[in-house]
Amino acid sequence: MERASADRPALELLVHGVGGATPERMLNDPRTVRIAGDDTAAVFRRADDVTADTGPADDRGRDTPVPEAYVWSNLTSGNGTRALWLLLLPFMVVNLAHWMRPPAREDVRAVRLYGLLVRLAALSLTVLLVAAACEVALDLTAWQCAGTTACAERHSWLGFLSPAVSDGGWWSLPGRRLALAALVPTALVGLLWYLSHRTWRAYESQEPLDRAPEPENGPGHTALGRPGFWYGRRLVARLRAAHTAAGLLTVAAAVGTAAVREDRRPGGPALLDGLGRLLEASLTAGALATVWVVCRRGRSEHRLDRRVDAHLVHRLPSAALLLLALTLVYAGWERPDWHSEGRLPGDATFGGIALAQGALVIALAAVARVLHHCPRERSAAADPSGATAVERVQLVQQERCALRGLGGPAVAMLACALGGVMSGGVSQRVSDWLDGTGTFLDGPPVLLTWQASVIPVLLVVLSVLCAALGRQTWLLTWAEQDAVGREYGVAPGDPARTRHVARARAMATLTDRGPLLVAVVSTATLLLGAGALVGAFGTGKTPVRAGDGAPPFVQGAAQTAQAMGSWLIGLGFVLFVTWGRRAYKDASARRTIGILWDVGTFWPRAAHPFAPPCYAERAVPDLTWRMAGWTRATGGRLVISGHSQGSVLAAAAAWQLKPSDRRRVALLTYGSPIERLYGRWFPAHFGPAALAALHEEIACWRNLYRLTDPIGGPVRLTGDDCGPQVDREPLADPLTYGRTEEHPLPAPILGHSDYQADPAFAQEREMLLGRLRPELPGQRT
Repeated sequence: MERASADRPALELLVHGVGGATPERMLNDPRTVRIAGDDTAAVFRRADDVTADTGPADDRGRDTPVPEAYVWSNLTSGNGTRALWLLLLPFMVVNLAHWMRPPAREDVRAVRLYGLLVRLAALSLTVLLVAAACEVALDLTAWQCAGTTACAERHSWLGFLSPAVSDGGWWSLPGRRLALAALVPTALVGLLWYLSHRTWRAYESQEPLDRAPEPENGPGHTALGRPGFWYGRRLVARLRAAHTAAGLLTVAAAVGTAAVREDRRPGGPALLDGLGRLLEASLTAGALATVWVVCRRGRSEHRLDRRVDAHLVHRLPSAALLLLALTLVYAGWERPDWHSEGRLPGDATFGGIALAQGALVIALAAVARVLHHCPRERSAAADPSGATAVERVQLVQQERCALRGLGGPAVAMLACALGGVMSGGVSQRVSDWLDGTGTFLDGPPVLLTWQASVIPVLLVVLSVLCAALGRQTWLLTWAEQDAVGREYGVAPGDPARTRHVARARAMATLTDRGPLLVAVVSTATLLLGAGALVGAFGTGKTPVRAGDGAPPFVQGAAQTAQAMGSWLIGLGFVLFVTWGRRAYKDASARRTIGILWDVGTFWPRAAHPFAPPCYAERAVPDLTWRMAGWTRATGGRLVISGHSQGSVLAAAAAWQLKPSDRRRVALLTYGSPIERLYGRWFPAHFGPAALAALHEEIACWRNLYRLTDPIGGPVRLTGDDCGPQVDREPLADPLTYGRTEEHPLPAPILGHSDYQADPAFAQEREMLLGRLRPELPGQRT
């Protein structure tokens, strides 16, 4: 005989947020036991609660809930080598653009076109990265430096490649030098393929709960509830094959183009000329096949798709690798009269990539405007009357979708800009390192030197924007001081204490000004990129360096900015890796900069297969299986309690449950970015209609937030039996203004952390458990 659900204990499933947490801290007990999971992600209980639902009847019928902690911090943190994933930042950013699609007006073709344009932009980033590696390894190192006696003598490790230093050794021929140097970008493509395949097996290979799809009717439909949303194995494998092939074909084109140009000189061997033309045709066919694979339909989310396109996954990269090998053999054929002069023909390549990326972003913006439909009805929680200055700022900023539906194109522009700036900066830095005096080498293509030159200009734009935001924050701090005194009833109170609280509230509003930052930076990069193209090709002839042919003032400014950009990219690389390593190893650093990384890696790899892995494809199935198993075994009484990013995981897991199980679950969120960040930047998935539908389908939802929290905020939904609003009134932070008997020492400003320290947390949890408790005992079987 099985006891009724009324005799079963309730379950409180705790999900931590950005900074990560230990099970001992989450459960407030030094003795914890892992009851499910592995070293990557697991569910823990206190040692005294291990048999709470399977032990004696007295334990099963207790009134207090059984707390469980789901710990997923190892999915996004670990050793310091993961900081190198930050080098894949452009891939992650363009993948974000895929999910920032505006809410569609039932226009399936426009939705598919939006995804196609993002996938093509992602493919262009792979080609750009590999082309930049070819520029560094093939052009600057093997062709220019090794082919110049003075430069080769300065770098002894290049001596065996130089015709003058090695006295005509076997590797001194230009084609053989290029073939040997091609191993570097080839190894880079292989590394990206390996990381993508390995991380998928480690993080994203967990199958979600298999169930029948729900009818997609009504405005509250979201793709997060589809059975196959968190299992993108087929698409990732297909895109991985296409991007790997694209990278290998880029290397083959870089090597083969130089050899073909040499064979087409008057008097060149007819056999090699014919082989070169056949090689060009093969490369073109391979490029068209790769683009066709990327253009195929995207994700299959309506069902759990376990198939893999084996004929594409295995054959396409293998064919590209074979074509690359034939190209290297062709380039290494002996050509006695071939000498390396000038630089390889890369100007047209990088110019074409920049033009293609600009056109894709503009087309993406046009499609986004067609899809844009983001209304927001004011609720009682959004009534500005009586609101403080900070609440009014948050309300105004959240009354619309980010950038009026253009968030995806703006972020795609940022991804392309990151790729261009990194390519130009690294190429210029390597050129300056190889040729310290700047007299031996021609340097990288002029477009890359222009892209390196825009780095100081971008920093100036960012400095001006930060200064403007700092001034607004200072003014908001002074405007908020009166509200702080009124709320605590201490006006005028201690000026320093009041100013401290007001400053924390004002600083928290900087998150709501994110769209302004993205809009300014993306617009600046678009204009600067157009200026770089004009500077590189606007005169009708290709200059050697940035600013050549321009007036003396412009030429001097361009070359000064180019030198500064070269050093800044080196400094930026060191800082990038240092900050990334600290963010992975230091919990306090993750609380400040980790939210951006966690938002980026929350979404599946639907546009770029080389982006960092999606931890939610492991975490969401874990939570879904645990909740479904509990509700079916015990009949319900489950509260999933999510903090920060954990609240987003909790909501995503609730969407994955069957409707009958979903009605047995209550949701408690605190410090949640589910509306403040996700609702604005990803309106097609976390928009007001989707959140309202989730609220109606689960048993109850309560949300806690503070005005001093820079990440969490209200969800702005009307209430039900649990209360008039889903949001509780903003929690006091600090709990007390001065010293009291309960708080004899000054209370700290908690901001985004320690929501459990507020008495309101226990009150809301008890209310949710009471809402789930059945009024009559269940039927015994």
